[in-house]
Amino acid sequence: MGEYDKRITVLTKERGKITAFARGARRPVSQLLAATSPFSFGEFEFFEGRSTYNLAKASVANYFRELSEDPVKACYGFYFLEVADFYAQENSEEKELLKLLYQTLRALGKGTLDARLVRRVYELRVLLAEGEYPNFFSCQNCGETDGLACFSVRRHGMLCGHCTKETDGIPLDGSTLYTLQYIFSAELTKLYTFTVSDHVLDLMERITDRIYADQVSHSFRSLEILKTIAG
Repeated sequence: MGEYDKRITVLTKERGKITAFARGARRPVSQLLAATSPFSFGEFEFFEGRSTYNLAKASVANYFRELSEDPVKACYGFYFLEVADFYAQENSEEKELLKLLYQTLRALGKGTLDARLVRRVYELRVLLAEGEYPNFFSCQNCGETDGLACFSVRRHGMLCGHCTKETDGIPLDGSTLYTLQYIFSAELTKLYTFTVSDHVLDLMERITDRIYADQVSHSFRSLEILKTIAG
């Protein structure tokens, strides 16, 4: 790779995660300079070599400049990109993950929602896109849909009042349960159209952290940076 070349990772809906080279993209006059910046969304055209992809041209529809211009938003954005990079597979359709990432970056950029809420919604909905989501709609023990009272990390879902006998359970009120059910059932275009109380957000954070600690054996570097900046 030359001094002015870039090695980039692109999430595509048709072929999943693609690692490619952008020849000369670091040159100030390069047409690929802006397109290979973080958060660039658009149409990318590659040609495939014997062992690598090479970026031929790109038409960017959204640069998400509002993220790059705000250090805190940028940290959140880089974390969202790292999560997508962790879950995305090569040579696999990733249409839902790409749509989710786009809607999430839009919500973050607008700034109308608390970035903490955007983060937790994204972290949970990613699990749905990857088929690893917990069950917030019925009791994991008896299948009952009414009287759901407690989230069990060990059982990977809800338990009703009759079946709640576990020490690792997190009691949930109706508002928090409804919020979690909405996150896993709403259309992507309507995912970031609500706000919650501090109490609900605190419970969402507690649940999400427990889920990720239990089933995601990966340390996100950008998350450590985010914690030092955003708390």
